[in-house]
Amino acid sequence: MSLNKTLFDRDLAHLWHPCTQMKDHEWLPVVPIKSGKGVWLEDFEGKRYLDAISSWWVNLFGHSNPYINSKIKAQLDSLEHVILAGFTHEPIIELSERLAQITPPGLEKCFYADNGSSAIEAALKMSYHYWRNKGQTNKTKFITLGNSYHGETLGALAIGDVALYKETYAPLLMQTITVPSPDCYEREPGSSCKEHSEKMFAHMRDALEQHAGETCAVFVEPLVQCAGNMRMYDPVYLELLRKACDEFNVHLIADEIAVGFGRTGSMFACEQASISPDIMCLSKGITGGYLPLSVAVTTDEIYQAFYDDYTNLNAFLHSHSYTGNALACSAALATFELFDNNDIINSNKKLSKKLYESVATLEDHAHVAEIRQTGMILAIEMIKNKATREVYPWQERRGLKVYQHGLANGVLLRPLGNVTYFMPPYVITEEEIELMAKVAIDGIQLATQDS
Repeated sequence: MSLNKTLFDRDLAHLWHPCTQMKDHEWLPVVPIKSGKGVWLEDFEGKRYLDAISSWWVNLFGHSNPYINSKIKAQLDSLEHVILAGFTHEPIIELSERLAQITPPGLEKCFYADNGSSAIEAALKMSYHYWRNKGQTNKTKFITLGNSYHGETLGALAIGDVALYKETYAPLLMQTITVPSPDCYEREPGSSCKEHSEKMFAHMRDALEQHAGETCAVFVEPLVQCAGNMRMYDPVYLELLRKACDEFNVHLIADEIAVGFGRTGSMFACEQASISPDIMCLSKGITGGYLPLSVAVTTDEIYQAFYDDYTNLNAFLHSHSYTGNALACSAALATFELFDNNDIINSNKKLSKKLYESVATLEDHAHVAEIRQTGMILAIEMIKNKATREVYPWQERRGLKVYQHGLANGVLLRPLGNVTYFMPPYVITEEEIELMAKVAIDGIQLATQDS
């Protein structure tokens, strides 16, 4: 028996994998990975897989990056972790200084957690608690976009709108105000993405006019709704939203967990609208894909609403055991240094162009509705009927066929329903992009050939 098969059997004896119907693994083997280097993962039989999705969007500078490795190893010899209540350490101080420098203007205070959902939960509570401390106890609601996704914990799930994840748990969730997404896939023929996004903002304005008095904050994923099938919209929506949130005295919370750190073509997606949110949630790429870390970066105004005598009970009593882990902070600092030393944002522009060129032939494919791209995120949407926009039934699992073809041909593609996407590490080469694209194109052709 091969080592791959042995590990597969041991895995299924005890592991329950995330976002997975485990019965699928009766016929679809789990892939045991022995090592990773650059954009490549290698199993125990020597087969390699190009990581086209950055291992769930976390990896920025490749697996086993020598520079990040060295920084984590050095930190390991001095401090691995310490309680952050009443204590601190140099890596987290330096990281907080750096975040205040590179995030949009006005974001000065950093509250840490250890994963994206936890940062969202902190932001939810922080916004609500701010208004409570200000005496506005009527503010208890949140406005969110249709097709949005903010995580799997109950608060984060409540403000999302992807039925696949949310419907089952609906009885457990707080009620939110959901407005239609500015998703440009839905624009009328002849309408630009900017025109469509401007038009769709009317729904948000209506919601704010009706509910501002009871609303703490609006949550958005800037520019790309990643788990919502990589749907995209124009920065003008963020410009309008920032103005409206100011007008109606509501917080704007930007979930840049997936889109931050260069994914959209700028360090943060909010930069493309020249706006600063009241709270920005960050995770995933912050450590280069190495260790769990998240942060809600906020304004001094929000911070000061909690700054009070202890006996007034206005403190933000929210915590996680591994908050501000020193090893994770060191990985984050190393990641920022790689940005500083390699002009990543500009070099990614060339890679972004190559990403599109590599799959441009699919524009005329009978079963490709759209190729859309924002920076280093590119998505290809398969469709049953291009003329009528009839979708494939979800039960047919067309994307799974692309995934299987990818694994058979050495590329890790994990489509979202009928959407195949690329979100590779920034160290990918043009030759590797060509390989990734060829496998994806062939996989899409295979998945749609019986239509």
